[in-house]
Amino acid sequence: MPVARSERLLTLLQTLRRYRRPVTGTVLAQETGVSLRTLYRDIASLQAQGAMIEGEAGIGYVLKPGFMLPPMMFSEEELEALVLGSRWVARAAEPRLAGAGADALAKIAAVLPADMREMIDSAALFVGPKRRDEDKADVSAIRRAIRLERILELHYGDEQGRISRRRVWPFGLGYYEHVRVLMAWCELRQDFRHFRTDRIIDMALHEVRYPRRRTVLLKEWRETQDVPMEN
Repeated sequence: MPVARSERLLTLLQTLRRYRRPVTGTVLAQETGVSLRTLYRDIASLQAQGAMIEGEAGIGYVLKPGFMLPPMMFSEEELEALVLGSRWVARAAEPRLAGAGADALAKIAAVLPADMREMIDSAALFVGPKRRDEDKADVSAIRRAIRLERILELHYGDEQGRISRRRVWPFGLGYYEHVRVLMAWCELRQDFRHFRTDRIIDMALHEVRYPRRRTVLLKEWRETQDVPMEN
């Protein structure tokens, strides 16, 4: 299966970074899986883009420190991950976040080489139908409260339809297959609690910042719930 030129160049850069001393074209060609002729052409392309690759055929090549990858170079699998993630957000998130995901992918595509843009347009990875449960609460406001570490006051209906009033310290929002769940410290229960966003009848965002840092709450919640850290 042929490898896209942009992915080839990325692989060559990553290979050169592993060597501190000059490495011959033959070794580089073997490691990157291309012919010598293609390798020399790719080295010239990288040099034209600003990569400080010193050396010549028969002697060896070395990449000088300080060169950063062009901001929009991705492997095929990285692009597929971006497309799949964007499509999942469009299906699972509220309209504002879904739109932001689509906008972000469009911005990435706009500065990609033509072959990479084609990969995005032709990506054959899809997600299932859109979730059916509708949120009464403004989920974008919940995300804002999390970012700003602000207290939320909720009118919440449980599974039995009982309504309670809660003041909570929101620190996380889980996007699951069919529901979204707010993770928060509940002042009433003096413990961590989870609230389905489709059961929040009404809410108010206070300008008061809750007394603990969100990162600390998240860390303690992970420990009490035995939730592993994500990469």
